[in-house]
Amino acid sequence: MILAFNKPYGVLSQFTKGGTEHRTFAEFGFPENVYPIGRLDRDSEGLILLSDEKELNDRLLNPNHNHERTYHVQVEGIATREALTRLESGVMIQGRKTKQCKARLIADPGYPERNPPIRFRRSVPTGWIELILIEGRNRQVRRMTASVGLPTLRLVRVAIGAYLLGDLKPGMWQKIHINAL
Repeated sequence: MILAFNKPYGVLSQFTKGGTEHRTFAEFGFPENVYPIGRLDRDSEGLILLSDEKELNDRLLNPNHNHERTYHVQVEGIATREALTRLESGVMIQGRKTKQCKARLIADPGYPERNPPIRFRRSVPTGWIELILIEGRNRQVRRMTASVGLPTLRLVRVAIGAYLLGDLKPGMWQKIHINAL
């Protein structure tokens, strides 16, 4: 069984509270014996897959399989062609260069306002970038955009492989078929 979940902002990608006051997956009524395949940080939103099939973890997360993950990233500032090229070529984060990726400017995707809202400063414009990665290191997207002078304000994962987040609302989940991956 594979589930697609639209993880809301502020939710930890785990089932147990573990001494934290933050929301966890336990409150969303998932079937027993599923676990998240990969993670999204508490302050990231969007598509996360859950499954009871352990072999999917390697298949979907190991960069050797070139399994793409697509993110929409609202950044502080407007990305230049030079910044996008640097992102695509790979940047140094935590002493290692990231794998090549795809990066492009996109129009504001029109996501509903987040609660709490992102910080807003009148004197600093914001823009949106689409990043398609095949690796998923800890806080990688945030570190990548910061390395080119574009701090991440909002991060939404919109696709894992061929499966799209689509119109799945935050906090909602649904079963998907393996051939969608």
